[in-house]
Amino acid sequence: MDELIQRINELSKKQREVGLTDEEKAEQQVLRQRYLERFRATFTNQLKNTYFVTEDGKEIPLTEINKKDGKN
Repeated sequence: MDELIQRINELSKKQREVGLTDEEKAEQQVLRQRYLERFRATFTNQLKNTYFVTEDGKEIPLTEINKKDGKN
């Protein structure tokens, strides 16, 4: 992921300074999409492992709370 971000940043800097070729613009879009896919997957996994703790100490998964609210 670090290499992906590094390359995105390199292209962004070059875009600000001198501009990008059409090939670099296409690469930039592909890299941004990959980054977003990975970000969403990581975030979704975090939410799947998120629990709320009630006052009596019971852990309720976020997925169960969404089902109760009709959001699932």
